[in-house]
Amino acid sequence: MISALLFLAQAVDPAVTKERPLEAPRASAPSSSTCDQPVIMVVAGPTRDRARMQAYGKAIAESRLYQQLGGYYLNAPQALASFEGSPPAGYTTLMVRFPCLENARAFWNSEAYQQQILPLRQNPSEGDYFVTVYPEAPLRDDLVGKVGDNGYRAEFDAAAVPQVKGTGQ
Repeated sequence: MISALLFLAQAVDPAVTKERPLEAPRASAPSSSTCDQPVIMVVAGPTRDRARMQAYGKAIAESRLYQQLGGYYLNAPQALASFEGSPPAGYTTLMVRFPCLENARAFWNSEAYQQQILPLRQNPSEGDYFVTVYPEAPLRDDLVGKVGDNGYRAEFDAAAVPQVKGTGQ
């Protein structure tokens, strides 16, 4: 199911959906810092309600917040293999890369996410997730030019996404 969510989130185009897509109005404030230290947002935990998780994933895709903030999935959320231990049934780990912590925060604290999308999986909770953010590790010298550039070629402005007032995260 979660893998379906991943592909759904990447494939849904608001222009072709019959439902009205969530809209994230743009603000004109300039970004206050340089956004050049990529981070990985990790969402991990068991999923209890697959149908609600699908609606949640569709809402994220329709919001276009990931596109606006440079976020993209690094993995399919269910393990391909397990080399040690056995995760509980329905356990999911999903990683989303952002250009910097400010953009991950702008996604999390956006009006669209906090007010329209997050409630789809929280009231009542459809899963027990931990959401953490880690700095991307630097690329070893011997891998430079072999696996990627460890950076973004375009800028994504976190200040352009309306934020929920009073969040201290």
